[in-house]
Amino acid sequence: MSWDKIWAINKKVIDPIAPRFTGLDKASMVPVSVAGVEDCKKLCPKHPKNTDVGEKEVYYGTKVYIEGEDANELGPGQMVTMINWGNMTVDHIARGPDNKVTEVKLKAQLDNTDFKKTLKLTWLADVPSVNIPAVAVHYDNIVSKAVLGKEEDFKSFIGHQTVFETPLLGDPNLASLKKGEIIQLQRRGYYICDSPYQASSDYSGVPRPCILINIPDGRAVTTAPKSAVPAAVTPTAAPAASMTGGNGDEILAQIAEQGTKVRNLKSQKAGKDDIKAAVDKLLALKKQYKDLTGVDAPAGGKPAPKPAAAAPPTSAAAMAGGNGDEILAQIAEQGTKVRNLKSQKAGKDEIKAAVDKLLALKKQYKDLTGVDAPAGGKPAAAPAGSAEGDAILSQIAEQGTKVRNLKSQKAGKDDIKAAVDKLLALKKQYKDLTGKDAPAGGKPAPAKAATPAPASAPAPTPAAATGREDELLGLIYTQGNIVRDLKAKKAGKEDVTAAVKVLLAHKAEYKALTGKDAPAGGKAPTQQPTMTDPAAALEAQIKEQGDKVRAAKAAKAPKDDITALVGELLKLKTDYKTLTGKDVPGAQPAKQQKQKSKPVPAPAPEAGVTRLGLEAKKSENLSDWYTQVITKSEMIEYYPVSGCYILRPWSFAIWESIQSWFDAEIKKLGVDNCYFPMFVSNSALEKEKTHIADFAPEVAWVTRSGQSELAEPIAIRPTSETVMYPSYADWIRSHRDLPLKLNQWCNVVRWEFKHPQPFLRTREFLWQEGHTAFATRQEAEDEVFTILDLYHGVYKELLAIPTVKGRKTEKEKFAGGDFTTTVEGYISATGRGIQGATSHHLGQNFSKMFDITIEDPNSTTGDKLFVHQNSWGLSTRSIGVMVMVHGDDKGLVLPPRVAKIQVVIVPCGMTDANKTEVQAHCEALEKSLCKAGLRASADMRMNVTVGWKFNAWEQKGVPVRVEIGPRDMKNQQVVAVRRDNGAKVTLKNENLETNLQDLLNTIHDDMYNRALVERDNAMVVVKEWKDFCSNLDQKKILLAPFCGDIPCEEAIKKDSARTGVEGEDEKAPAMGAKSLCIPFEQPGDATCEKCINQNCSKKGKAYTLFGRSY
Repeated sequence: MSWDKIWAINKKVIDPIAPRFTGLDKASMVPVSVAGVEDCKKLCPKHPKNTDVGEKEVYYGTKVYIEGEDANELGPGQMVTMINWGNMTVDHIARGPDNKVTEVKLKAQLDNTDFKKTLKLTWLADVPSVNIPAVAVHYDNIVSKAVLGKEEDFKSFIGHQTVFETPLLGDPNLASLKKGEIIQLQRRGYYICDSPYQASSDYSGVPRPCILINIPDGRAVTTAPKSAVPAAVTPTAAPAASMTGGNGDEILAQIAEQGTKVRNLKSQKAGKDDIKAAVDKLLALKKQYKDLTGVDAPAGGKPAPKPAAAAPPTSAAAMAGGNGDEILAQIAEQGTKVRNLKSQKAGKDEIKAAVDKLLALKKQYKDLTGVDAPAGGKPAAAPAGSAEGDAILSQIAEQGTKVRNLKSQKAGKDDIKAAVDKLLALKKQYKDLTGKDAPAGGKPAPAKAATPAPASAPAPTPAAATGREDELLGLIYTQGNIVRDLKAKKAGKEDVTAAVKVLLAHKAEYKALTGKDAPAGGKAPTQQPTMTDPAAALEAQIKEQGDKVRAAKAAKAPKDDITALVGELLKLKTDYKTLTGKDVPGAQPAKQQKQKSKPVPAPAPEAGVTRLGLEAKKSENLSDWYTQVITKSEMIEYYPVSGCYILRPWSFAIWESIQSWFDAEIKKLGVDNCYFPMFVSNSALEKEKTHIADFAPEVAWVTRSGQSELAEPIAIRPTSETVMYPSYADWIRSHRDLPLKLNQWCNVVRWEFKHPQPFLRTREFLWQEGHTAFATRQEAEDEVFTILDLYHGVYKELLAIPTVKGRKTEKEKFAGGDFTTTVEGYISATGRGIQGATSHHLGQNFSKMFDITIEDPNSTTGDKLFVHQNSWGLSTRSIGVMVMVHGDDKGLVLPPRVAKIQVVIVPCGMTDANKTEVQAHCEALEKSLCKAGLRASADMRMNVTVGWKFNAWEQKGVPVRVEIGPRDMKNQQVVAVRRDNGAKVTLKNENLETNLQDLLNTIHDDMYNRALVERDNAMVVVKEWKDFCSNLDQKKILLAPFCGDIPCEEAIKKDSARTGVEGEDEKAPAMGAKSLCIPFEQPGDATCEKCINQNCSKKGKAYTLFGRSY
């Protein structure tokens, strides 16, 4: 980004909270007498839009001061607005011999509250006892040129004067500023207090001014003062040079000559002392000119051309006579040569020579005429309303109709392209003739005549005028709705301002055509004209803009040009949808820019309907659906610290099931559990910079103990290598101490800066992390794959989720490790992959960092060997994966093996007569099932209906609901309802425990197989780049041959990212594809295929799984 855009961030942060104060330039203050007011003081808000900032005292009086620059803008009878006071009229202006304003008299008009078109003035009352001295300090750029050419020496552009101080008369409120406080001086900018005001300096005894340093906010800052005599006040004033007679012109000539010498010295790379001497002489001449005239010397030392008494010529070329026209013709010809050379991709030197010649011609024209050469080297020629221009517009309208007809008839692509090319050629011809773009539809906008047409001139036909009048009224109506809608939505100020400008332009055109103001709302006050349908007008503009986009793409125009055209097209489509409430006919919805705003709440339910069920559908709004599922099923409760969540018993039970199964399996491998502290010293982190760099932005630090700062900040573990391995170095001395296999179940903190999402991306989460050490590499590698199989088992055997086992690419592997293995899941609702768990082989990298060594058992000299290490981890992210894979529009669907309750028993059909008997039967069944090892619960609540219970347990995802009523008891049976598919099955009481266990196993297998089919249908093999992106956009994960190079992988991710083009589905993910893993099960031999990267010529090393991911 350019610096001005970076500085603009300051304004966004500061503007809403900075108090507003006043400071006037002491050197240019003008006294103002105000009639009709009294001396007083009042409390006013420090910030007009944020009352929380507080209030300030404002002093009012009959004598105030304003700045000279403002005073020179005033005219007799003018209405002005004194900020924080009100409107006043200019009663009298006194000027000195130099034509500068010396005194102003105002008359208060405080009852007038129309502030829209008034000049706003900052002021201070003349109250010496309260106003304070202040100094505004501005720092300019050290290097004066924004972009340096390859051949330019930066030393030639170093500014010798980059600090500017302006003594101010300060607002009394500035006296209370403290060092470091940020304020806004009204109509000056933002400042930070560098040195507070002191009524009496400790050193000199005189008041010490408040020193304020300007904060850049992206606006261009001009340190030089404005012209003292603006054209608005003295329209006939001559240029400064002519006011002083020949002396001014002579000095300007010397300035021009000296400026040329300076430029020549710099281009010849003369000595620094020679250049400085020449620059000093140039600055002395400019100062001499300013002392003489009171204004700065014009750029280049050339005065602006003097205005003629007669009507001005139509162009600068005409002012210059025939020579100007000849130079313009040469500029046009040379410009064509430059464009041709660029399109033919000529040599760099040849293009540079042609550009240098073009710039020389433009400079020659400016030296002759005093103005820049017009674009293209063509002076403004035929007016838009000329006969020749009208003829071209007619052809444009006719050709535009042909293009639209061809498209509606779905003609061949070549026919449409030929017609579009002809249309664009006609539009270019019109622009070359008139100097402006052809109007939409080929219809000219009415000319704005300064005087009435002569009597002999033919009057416009009433039908034509009325048609355009009606069309403008329709556009005003449409644009007015857009402005009101933006304001209602509290859109950004820039968006509202842009929309208002368009509205005012339509109104101005209407007034030029009809001689009267447009009626309010775009509707005529008396009779309703036959108005062009606003929606149809917008639709026509959208079609025309679409033509431009397609033509630009067909012509392979630069990407920036296409992006600008597409942006305008999307804006038109948004306007159409705002007006009509629907998308443009025949077009896909335009992709709207995502805004970081809270989701719109669902509409209030009808009477008698609760909001306890899900209100979002998984296929329509996955984010809202996910949030509602995990909260309404009582898995998660939000917590005041962003990114942290409470795991309620319903979800923690799932984690306990995973923990129980996995802990039992790793203990079979000889792994012991332990616990290490969560705090890490800064020195320990420094030992493994390569590893911790991967986590550096996410590390949370403890810096204080109570009110005391810690001597050294302490990190909270993002992972535990640095916590555990110093102890490993102490514990491991001999090969007899190996293998050392430890695991801990703990929490870690990674202060994610991305949008947090419960389970999937949180700032604190639970996990297990295993850290093992071996004497040989082979032992360590064997364990890596054994643990990976266990992770695969967690997902398959417990969560009913299929995963792909594989190895991470070099780009995606764990920082500091030799290689990383992973199990990757797939979320069909988004078409994204998700990392399930990882098992890393660290090699000897960490043992060398932490000096974890053993004595070589085969050495007789006591040689040391570094141990081989692994680390592996699985987190509560697995619960989020389970929710997204299996959940449906009714809520959770829990795999039976991790469900807190596997079977819920609901008594049905109870009456007062049989209630006790049915309840007793349900309670007995609950005990029987629990005794058989099933997790069962009987819902005996009497304050809710049976239907309510059904819905509640479905939302919580209980695998099986058992319904028991009097008839079931009589028939010695139960009705079992599956949560995964809603199927009902009747089971006899005999062997009921066994049959329910079998049913739960069947449910698990069916859930796994459904997810497997979804995953396999979404996983495709691609060998061509064109197939890669198209399949990716269809929510596929892709097996593609890949060379393994990191730059290649980065290019694949960049080239497969979406940039938001016409017709794109707004819900489709826009991120590029990243490598998920290199699957152990390969679909074929990738070494026979070219790497999938379109710009890579290498052969693939293996088929790699690519996809968008979490």
